[in-house]
Amino acid sequence: MSVRLFQVVRFGLVGVVNTGTFYGCYLLLHGWMPYYPAYVVAFVLSMVGSFFLNTYFTYRTRPTWRKFLFFPLTNLTNFTVTSVGMYVLVEWCGVGEKPAPLIAAAAAIPVTFVLSRRILLNREHASPAGEAAQEPAPLAPATRDAG
Repeated sequence: MSVRLFQVVRFGLVGVVNTGTFYGCYLLLHGWMPYYPAYVVAFVLSMVGSFFLNTYFTYRTRPTWRKFLFFPLTNLTNFTVTSVGMYVLVEWCGVGEKPAPLIAAAAAIPVTFVLSRRILLNREHASPAGEAAQEPAPLAPATRDAG
């Protein structure tokens, strides 16, 4: 099985955990605020969790501030697609406020994988063909030499 296929499987597992986290936060927050602000806050919280799960588990690379700061760009398309989708589903199609975020999120999954892989994997870890190195980076944080 190729490294990329393993990454797709791990990305899917992270997606399931992240979706559950997002949806749980959304439902909890929706009890205290309107659906759209609850959606935005839950989305941001789950994006932070997604960053760490994807760096350590999916791509087996270490998180850096640079990656953390660029990671939201990977979710910008996801956020746009799901936000518009959520609004359209609730306001125009009459879909309930509770299932709408799950339905809207499905369309953005492939784009999020491609963009997150591009940001979280450094070019130095890729082969000339664009495949990730056969041996993934360790899960433990890298240490610097004192010399």
